[in-house]
Amino acid sequence: MEADLGLSTQRYPFAYDPAEPFVSRLGEWVADVFYDILPESGFEVRDEQIFMAYQLERAYGDKKTIMAEAGVGTGKTLVYLLYAVCYARYTGKPAVIACADESLIEQLVKPGGDIAKLAAHLDLEVDARLGKSPDQYVCLNKLSAVRFADEDAPVIEEVHESLPDFVNTPGTLQAFHPYGDRKQYPHLNDRQWNKINWDPFQDCFVCPKRQRCGLTLSRDHYRRSKDIIICSHDYYMEHVWTYDARKREGQLPLLPDHSSVVFDEGHLLEEAALNALSYKLKHRIFEELVTRLLEGEIRESLAERVDEAIESSERLFALLDTYTVAIPGSERKEVRVEPPLLREIERLTSVLDAIGEELVFESGLFSLDGYQMRVVEEHLDMIQSALALFRKEDGYICWAEESEDETTLSIMPRTVKEMLNERVFNTGIPIVFSSATLSVDSSFRYVADSLGIDDFVSFSVASPYDYADKMKMKITDEAVPGHPENENRLRDAVSLLQESGGRALILFRTMEELRAFKQDIVHVPEAEGLRFMYEGDREISDLIAAFQQDEESVLCSVNLWEGLDVPGPSLSNVMIWSLPYPPQDPVFNAKRSASAAPYEEIDLPYMLLRVKQGLGRLIRTSTDSGSAVILDESLYTKKEAKDRIAALLPEGVEWTTLTH
Repeated sequence: MEADLGLSTQRYPFAYDPAEPFVSRLGEWVADVFYDILPESGFEVRDEQIFMAYQLERAYGDKKTIMAEAGVGTGKTLVYLLYAVCYARYTGKPAVIACADESLIEQLVKPGGDIAKLAAHLDLEVDARLGKSPDQYVCLNKLSAVRFADEDAPVIEEVHESLPDFVNTPGTLQAFHPYGDRKQYPHLNDRQWNKINWDPFQDCFVCPKRQRCGLTLSRDHYRRSKDIIICSHDYYMEHVWTYDARKREGQLPLLPDHSSVVFDEGHLLEEAALNALSYKLKHRIFEELVTRLLEGEIRESLAERVDEAIESSERLFALLDTYTVAIPGSERKEVRVEPPLLREIERLTSVLDAIGEELVFESGLFSLDGYQMRVVEEHLDMIQSALALFRKEDGYICWAEESEDETTLSIMPRTVKEMLNERVFNTGIPIVFSSATLSVDSSFRYVADSLGIDDFVSFSVASPYDYADKMKMKITDEAVPGHPENENRLRDAVSLLQESGGRALILFRTMEELRAFKQDIVHVPEAEGLRFMYEGDREISDLIAAFQQDEESVLCSVNLWEGLDVPGPSLSNVMIWSLPYPPQDPVFNAKRSASAAPYEEIDLPYMLLRVKQGLGRLIRTSTDSGSAVILDESLYTKKEAKDRIAALLPEGVEWTTLTH
């Protein structure tokens, strides 16, 4: 549930004379908080937290980008919340906290979380609202289309019955409120949810249900936040890339003007930026879009161009079936960009150019609805921008995906450095990258270079916890000849789970690995008494809460390498099923092809950051203890990886070897 706590009656939680520099006064108060106020409430004084506070004062005062690497237990979230909230009140614009993904944005506002602590111990009531991505909301059009469609009809009908009265009973003077959030339907698995949620092929611009849509109402709600808007990296990047287009269409940007940005788990931002800038094209959706131009009394030449565009799109997607290759372990297919495919892309681009010229004439004749024409023009501009990337041999990444007998072509630029530098890091506001894992070998260049950040300040503080006393580390033994790799891992995992009585998080590299484990574990007799929970079977924050409450359960996940905060005995065992190298998909393959040493520059740093994050799920408080294990036998064939993982373990922690 959101922490919409209302505003404090006092603008700042400290006395402030406008003649003083605000950030300096804020820094003095933050020092008082950590030296005096919180210790009086039982909090310990943490030197690491105070050091971070001074560094953030510098970043906010100079409006700089800062890489703030702080280990588990340093209290980094409290530090950046204090600066973000107070600076928001000073500027009159909310701060944005962008988390790694949708599953983590609930963590900040959970009962007993850091925002609740501000209210309880500092009398600082924070107006914090969630700005969730569109795919976290029910799409009324999709819901209506599948209500009675298949075997999931009963659970989908329950969703329809739960909609507020104002959705299907139009009237005046009704009180509207946000609804339709994924979290409100925890019992739906991901497959069921994907049948009714918003997707990129929904055209909200012309939807007749738009004003009663939960997504629309949610945006109206979070835009009114005075202090903080919490969203995902993906949503923030979508805001950045669509900002100009939405203004041209007479729409509000996804997020309001804001005073500062905190990128929590900021080392993952590049992937979100690439995803946001990708364009997805389906023939059916393209045909529906351009045929809107045939609805008015248009000139014959425009109608002919529309027909040509539809025919060209059909040929393009027919060619994709010939020039795509499946990638093992990925839902994405490689597109082999051969001359016939390039010729059809060029032909479609030329036809779209011609349609654009025709629309210039039509706008003067007023034969088309002005709003509809602007919507179509905006979509066509985006398609042309995406197709234009094919004119630069090394300027794009593309892939195809199959779903419900339809092919989707996705296109993105190979790099986003220049655009990020212009639209994010040169906007003159404080930007904070916060994580326990921002550096590789004590350098922040891997993250900074991937995002095109030239000018930044940085610091790193270690966790205050005594890991040598709290954490045991194990690695699997070398493979047993004649035994399948998966059989060894299953046996080791079940043996360790029996020792710990469950209480474990198992982290998988891919959803394919998780599904294989889920299928295989039911055939292991020793695992019968263990209770497994699987990502994808229900809404993620509900799944995390259930895992925390059921102390002896086992949570299996692909996406909870970072951000998961489950202190106490419920998480006493972290298992890494396989080393989390980046996937062999078109995005990372493009990075590899551009590198002189792809393993050392791409694969290894990515894996090391991921392993460090995964191990960080284990010890969350000074009273936690437990064990972690890497079950991947490839450690013995990749000596450099083994040595580098050993080097990143907390001081005093050394691993022992499991025996099969």
